[in-house]
Amino acid sequence: MPHTPIQVVLWDIDGTLLDFAPAERIALETCFDRFGLGPLSPERLARYSAVNRTYWRRLERGELTKPQVLLGRFEEFFRLERLPCPDLDAFNAAYQLLLGETVVFQPGALETVQILKAHGIRQFAATNGTRVAQRRKLERSGLLQLLDGVFISEEIGAEKPAPAFFRAALAQAGDPPRRNVFMVGDSLTSDIRGAVDAGLVSCWYNPSGEPLPREPVPDYIISQLSQVLALTGI
Repeated sequence: MPHTPIQVVLWDIDGTLLDFAPAERIALETCFDRFGLGPLSPERLARYSAVNRTYWRRLERGELTKPQVLLGRFEEFFRLERLPCPDLDAFNAAYQLLLGETVVFQPGALETVQILKAHGIRQFAATNGTRVAQRRKLERSGLLQLLDGVFISEEIGAEKPAPAFFRAALAQAGDPPRRNVFMVGDSLTSDIRGAVDAGLVSCWYNPSGEPLPREPVPDYIISQLSQVLALTGI
């Protein structure tokens, strides 16, 4: 249990509260159909996902801007797959809207958020996802009504793990003491790196049991989201 009482929980969304894979698959399959690119095989989807992860990692390292990520990943993917490149702006716009349509909770996510709310723990979303996709999925999932606020990098003006993201988010949350703030996320390079650098209590959601690298070192590692309850003293 943390040495100081947890007053605020910052939740990552994709891969933490919500399962991103189904939304990604359905959105891309639908876009392939709409833009006349043919069927999307599981192998091709896996190759897209790999390209996509690379671009988001580059964003986290400050090597790319968000617009460069959103369009560049598709441009590279279409080139590698030797597919006719559609209007990238139109393709990405359709993809973002579709991402917000599919909501699949991670096991125990909704129940954990509900219990924390019932115990008076303030909770916020903290995400690098796009405003269009995130606002839509938070509304459709019911999380928007459960959370005390939403911090989206496009609206904040900085991307996780940048200290500027957490400074702005905490300021909007009323500047709680940083050791009373719990950051829960599945990304070591984004959520945990950012939390460690910002002086927050970091909790790595690692349901698949991936090995822990040398750094960053999270304060806690969980395999089930319900474990957050005990860590916050409930």
